[in-house]
Amino acid sequence: MKEEKTKTKKSRKAGSAYSGKKSLSKRKLLILKSELERMESTILRAKQAINEILTPEMQKEEPEEKVLEGIFDGEFMVADKKRYPIPPNYASKSKLVQGDKLKLKIQSDGSFIYKQIEPIERKNIVGILEEDEKGYKVRVKDKTYRILLASVTYYNAKPGDKLSIIVPEEGESVWAAVEGLV
Repeated sequence: MKEEKTKTKKSRKAGSAYSGKKSLSKRKLLILKSELERMESTILRAKQAINEILTPEMQKEEPEEKVLEGIFDGEFMVADKKRYPIPPNYASKSKLVQGDKLKLKIQSDGSFIYKQIEPIERKNIVGILEEDEKGYKVRVKDKTYRILLASVTYYNAKPGDKLSIIVPEEGESVWAAVEGLV
């Protein structure tokens, strides 16, 4: 019986220590909450002070994006007598054809975003893939069309393969887009 009483006394002491820690934790949380509220108030006052100093014109000083329209020449977008590089993977995936009209957004961080806005009338023809010192081309009868390396690697094409290519419906073109292996 004595053992039972001592266990009960010990458990009560342990319980009271636990409840003391619980109230201590609750007190610490309340202090932390109060401190956070004080910091939030300080931050709010600082923001208000900054906004009072900055005029609306000063807040709009970030450079705005620039938008250009141009024509795809097979490798670049040409606008205002300047050439803007088109990523070959984008040109290949989008099957851009020489003469397509593009829009370029130059964002405030300097990044370029292209969008095809007006495709030229086009036609598909079939030819044989060839390679020379300038890169890859597709021969159709007595005419050759240059194609992007990105298209060749995407389709895993090799010289001698038959390719379907896309060219402008009218007019002369040096470049073609690859439709796929035939």
